[in-house]
Amino acid sequence: MDPHTFRSDIGVDVYWRRRMAALVGVLVVVAVVAWACSSGGSEDTSKVQAQLGGSPTPDPIVTVLPTVTVTPSPSPSSPRRAAKAAARAKQPGDACDAPDLVLNMQGQEDVYAPGSHPRFLLTLVNIGKVMCTAEVGPRAMEVRITSGDDRVWSSADCVSGDTDDIRRLDRGIPYVQEVEWDRRRSGGDCTAKHEGAQAGTYVAVLRSPGLKSRRAVFHLR
Repeated sequence: MDPHTFRSDIGVDVYWRRRMAALVGVLVVVAVVAWACSSGGSEDTSKVQAQLGGSPTPDPIVTVLPTVTVTPSPSPSSPRRAAKAAARAKQPGDACDAPDLVLNMQGQEDVYAPGSHPRFLLTLVNIGKVMCTAEVGPRAMEVRITSGDDRVWSSADCVSGDTDDIRRLDRGIPYVQEVEWDRRRSGGDCTAKHEGAQAGTYVAVLRSPGLKSRRAVFHLR
């Protein structure tokens, strides 16, 4: 095209400026499209589309997949554990367990004159949560007296007949019993006449299944 044909309307410089501006615009659009295709990131593509006034197109694979809501389920309790828990639940009137009982014994004197019989006060207290029952007979609550390694006397020796004595123990209310020793020895032969204990130092202990009181030390004159 002859450049002289533009002299009647616009100058040659103006014509080439417009051509260059149009070319630059085309290059800018091509660069933007190339950058969007090469980035491969959904986040960057969404930003470009937002700037251009469009909305991001959802991924067809993601659209087809179902939405799953995970609800944590409670772990099933073990039947064996549940059975043990039920077995531990004590009902009022059940037999007392040893850990729920406190056994104690106290002598009335520290020194007994000749002819004076030692006396001991026995107490059994339920510290459990519910009322329970306990055997308090002479075989179940045994007072044993020793002197060194010598077993001198026991309240469980030579006990005959029905000696069972089951008592209700309410929480915190002690069962109280008094035991007297006649100062004579005892043993397996209940028909024999046992001799009297000698003057000296003795130790008394109260025993019950799974329980044992503190020692009570006393002296015979």
